[in-house]
Amino acid sequence: MHRIKVVNDMSELVPILWAVDSPVKLKLVQRLGEAWLTEADVRTEFGAEGIRALQFFEKLKLIDTRWVAREGRRQPDKSYHFYYSTININTTAPLSEVSEILSIASMSDKEYSRLEKTIYDAVGDTGRFFSDVAEELEMSPTRLKALVRRSDKLEYRGHRIERFHAPATEA
Repeated sequence: MHRIKVVNDMSELVPILWAVDSPVKLKLVQRLGEAWLTEADVRTEFGAEGIRALQFFEKLKLIDTRWVAREGRRQPDKSYHFYYSTININTTAPLSEVSEILSIASMSDKEYSRLEKTIYDAVGDTGRFFSDVAEELEMSPTRLKALVRRSDKLEYRGHRIERFHAPATEA
């Protein structure tokens, strides 16, 4: 099936860029585009970094899942496949927003971690409305959106920012 990811907001570019920011993620995206892989397949081929990438892709809703029966197993295994075959970038933004998005996408891990922790602490255990967090941290909406979309610890739920809780992985 041919599915198209339509990017209408500049901040949506950040997770797409981060989906392929390392050789492991790039290879995993390519493999998930070719075939359905179980978590065990990913762990065997890509190790712990592959499992973290898989969780990140799932958070970003870039992968599709289905249950498959494997010979010799009583219960089916969850398998993964890259959801989109095409990306359509359809947005216009001021140069200042584009610059901010690209700076966040290319920001060092150390600098990003510091900002992510600030946001993580600000949303707390119950999450908070996006506009309240932006106002408290004195960040532009574009900057905050891009930072949250890059995160593997934070996510949007409606108009709220919440801490992301990855689904349990198989042993």
